[in-house]
Amino acid sequence: MSALIVAVGLAGGCGKAPEAAPPTAAALAALRPADARLAGLYETSCKACHANPDSGAPLARHATAWTPRWAKGPDLLLRHTLEGFNGMPAGGQCFSCTADDYQALIRFLAGQGPAANTEGDR
Repeated sequence: MSALIVAVGLAGGCGKAPEAAPPTAAALAALRPADARLAGLYETSCKACHANPDSGAPLARHATAWTPRWAKGPDLLLRHTLEGFNGMPAGGQCFSCTADDYQALIRFLAGQGPAANTEGDR
């Protein structure tokens, strides 16, 4: 009987990819876009929430958090960024961001664009 319970328990986990661990605090602190201008925008407008595990925002480049969001499409992510969504303030409080900046920052956060420090990529 106990072998059956173990077998059922093991089978229940089949087909599921293991969840990526969230980036460490040190990795999040060091992580920034490779482009210097975008890095500055990230530092002043994105990092306070997307590098803070207690904020409720998806952590920068955390695959478990971003994969389902990215699957909905970058256009929806851009709309949520511009209009605000849940705890995300409209425009992400980036008052100097252009549409291209927003798109590049979204790609960076979602792990779809280059980072200067990829230690936090997970």
